[in-house]
Amino acid sequence: MLHITSAEYLEGYRVRVEFNNGKFGIVDFSNSLDGSIFQPLRDPAYFHSFRLEGHTLAWANGADFAPEYILGLLQCVNSAEQIDPSKPKSIVF
Repeated sequence: MLHITSAEYLEGYRVRVEFNNGKFGIVDFSNSLDGSIFQPLRDPAYFHSFRLEGHTLAWANGADFAPEYILGLLQCVNSAEQIDPSKPKSIVF
């Protein structure tokens, strides 16, 4: 089962995510906020309030994205083995 293991807010609607399959990268959600459930997320301060819930990113209003959808939006996809262990990780949920 695919799930997000960590997420770090970057800026605007961009989040760096890591998956349990070793993939990681940056996701830009700016073109994914259509529909009434995602309307509050257009406020960057509210967007930044996400948490990991049910193996994905979720917000207090009930909005979330399937991990498979987020994986499809990844930019800079790499393998976890290529992470430089000397660099500190930021936010891990």
